[in-house]
Amino acid sequence: MPTPYPKEQMHRIAYTKLTEQQIQSKLNSVSGPSSASSLADVLVGKSIRIVTDKGPTLEYKFSANNRLSVAENGGAAVNAGYGALMMDKIGFLTHLIPNTQRGYAVVVDHNTTLATVFELWFSGYKDNREVQREIYYGYVEEPGQEPPKARHVTTNRCEGKGFYWKQDAGAETLEFYPSVAYSHFVELSRFGGELGFCGPSDYIKISDDQYIYTRTECEFSGTFTAYVMDLNRLEQVGVRLGFDQNDALEYYVFRGRGEWLGQHAQYEKFGDENGSVVPAAPAGQTPAKGARRVYRPFQTMAKMTKEQVDAACAKNTSAFLPPRGGAGAQMGGNIGPSSDWLAGKTFTLRYDHAPAMEYRVNDAENLQWRKAGDSSWTKARYKAWESMPGVILFGHLLEGTPDHDGHSIVADFHQGMVTCFNGYLNTPYFANEAGVKIHFGVIEMEGIIPPKYNRHQFTDEMLGRAVTQNYAPNLTSMHLYSTPHSLSWIIFTDTDAGGLQWSGPAAYVKIRDGLYFMYWLEEACNGTLGTILVNLHTMRDVGVGYNCGPNGLNMSSVGAHERLSGSFDIRRFYQVKSAGGIV
Repeated sequence: MPTPYPKEQMHRIAYTKLTEQQIQSKLNSVSGPSSASSLADVLVGKSIRIVTDKGPTLEYKFSANNRLSVAENGGAAVNAGYGALMMDKIGFLTHLIPNTQRGYAVVVDHNTTLATVFELWFSGYKDNREVQREIYYGYVEEPGQEPPKARHVTTNRCEGKGFYWKQDAGAETLEFYPSVAYSHFVELSRFGGELGFCGPSDYIKISDDQYIYTRTECEFSGTFTAYVMDLNRLEQVGVRLGFDQNDALEYYVFRGRGEWLGQHAQYEKFGDENGSVVPAAPAGQTPAKGARRVYRPFQTMAKMTKEQVDAACAKNTSAFLPPRGGAGAQMGGNIGPSSDWLAGKTFTLRYDHAPAMEYRVNDAENLQWRKAGDSSWTKARYKAWESMPGVILFGHLLEGTPDHDGHSIVADFHQGMVTCFNGYLNTPYFANEAGVKIHFGVIEMEGIIPPKYNRHQFTDEMLGRAVTQNYAPNLTSMHLYSTPHSLSWIIFTDTDAGGLQWSGPAAYVKIRDGLYFMYWLEEACNGTLGTILVNLHTMRDVGVGYNCGPNGLNMSSVGAHERLSGSFDIRRFYQVKSAGGIV
């Protein structure tokens, strides 16, 4: 019999707010990047001059395979350690500027002499450890030759792809590129593959085979990763720069070998290969150096105490009221008609590890509930939807409970089984950030023989899928189910490219073949608990949102038209691989 699923902690990795002085001290302790593979020596004894269009001119002299001198914009040359790796005709090198918090990562295509330069620096954002980057496009100057007119360009040609990568230093990751602005990664070796994370990313086309990718772990460690990947050879060379959870400096170049995992659909118009995203500055304004769109909802989230939550809930608690506008209201734009299937019925939901709940349902929107053993009934407004014959999803708030609970319930009256996602407040980090408990049980009602042992089960059958949700004409997102314990959501841009992206803890319960009940927590984000019942036969989902803020506690409808966008072969990377579920 299943036990309640533990609440995952998504963004609770503790990182020190390093000072500029601490960062400088750590940077001074290294002369150049380390490497598990032999460094390239093709540049030794050579000098090259890289000219960029709107950025620096870099003059390099290479005295060894790990020492160079560099002059920026005709200035005095400085000596530095560096690391370089070759992948076919593509060269990747990186170095820091001594006694500064700056450095470079440089990609040169020796076939075309085109170059892309990433200037990197610390202490450029309020969190000093977050690496900043600016991209410059240019070429390697060849005496007596006309400069090439072509440049490497941003692209959406990587969008939708997924890979398994293993670096020469041992790091193993699953990496997905569902957006032109973000990427999603699962750290199989560092964090055991339990959760997926997101970071703003760049995708730059060198050729139809080779691309440059970057990500910055904004809102996490601040670490920057960049590599060139060859999609046919399934190879990569790149750099990792930043500080780990123990504040140790990670600065190394790496080689990697990969495995293609699959591809999900792209929704831009055919022929659109543009990788540009929503500008980082308002129209008519020049973006600041290194500017990019970054999803930082946690910074604007109201962080409330228990006393503030209690006061807000006492002031305003609402369930399934007509929408008042905004993106949250649009989440129920395609919910479809609710059901009166429960009207007039009396039943008990008997949970295995939580108090049984007794119900008397008055009509299509009002019910009474009480916990088994209580003498009095409490009225509640509810909504219900029949997703498959006999399977009812309904939700309601539990007025008067200390943690302002809300229940999102899937009851299969044909099989006599029930699963409840029990949202609650007063969680350890911020009182208005929702938590969730999962209750499995049976239905007791006249005409139903409840099963003694059989229950709904956790499942990995959704793993690897990408599914779009069209909540309203101007609100579409996509879920990427990348681990058994988390999911990622991607918001589409006006051109139907994948845009901003984030992740949260999640769980997946199989109700019937093709019918899955799941939740996600917008933890360290805006505190919302989202629950949906996904029907892969009808490609519709219905669900319930649960959220508390300064304006009070709210339970609302969630519903969307869906499209299967593709899938990735990833179930084999997790320890539990069963059609029946994850227990």
